[in-house]
Amino acid sequence: MVTAVLAAIALQMLLPPRLAFPPHWLLPATQFVLLADITAVNPVRISHSRPLRTASLGLIATLSLANAWSAGLLVFALVHGGYGTDAGPLLALGAAIWATNVVLFALWYWELDGGGPACRAAAHRSHPDFLFVQMQAPTVTSPNWEPRFVDYLYLAFTTATAFSPTDTLPLTRWAKLLMMLQSVVSLSTLALVVARAVNVLH
Repeated sequence: MVTAVLAAIALQMLLPPRLAFPPHWLLPATQFVLLADITAVNPVRISHSRPLRTASLGLIATLSLANAWSAGLLVFALVHGGYGTDAGPLLALGAAIWATNVVLFALWYWELDGGGPACRAAAHRSHPDFLFVQMQAPTVTSPNWEPRFVDYLYLAFTTATAFSPTDTLPLTRWAKLLMMLQSVVSLSTLALVVARAVNVLH
């Protein structure tokens, strides 16, 4: 999870200043400080601390704000024809925002499913928000199987590419709405960037 957050911060830093939340260093610096504090306080184990969970959600929220700002500016510029005279850099920008979007939604799924990783580890809730294929076929997997961050990353990636659930099903309304939001963001970003790049190539 820490690696995913660092990757998201790095992708934001690679964006041009005109697409970043002003000043362009503010949100990445805030995110890095939050991540360092969370890791320093709880470097190994999953914590039940409410302040730590609040800090984790705040970190994801700032990441989401930065990426939403960049995506909004890019979409606005593309719609008004004010960005993109070279297909290569344009596709790279779109890919960076899209990849950050995948990581962010994986973090949201990880932090919200079943009340968060601490609640899932302690089995505080009897019903999950996502039904993974391993839960549907317990005979072909370990009896102690639990979703890890990579499972939520896979869920976010397939949602961003298929624009719909694949092998993991949302069970609660918030999970359905969050997956729907991710599909809309991913589809709009990809459609506009690819369409503009094709026009540039022609």
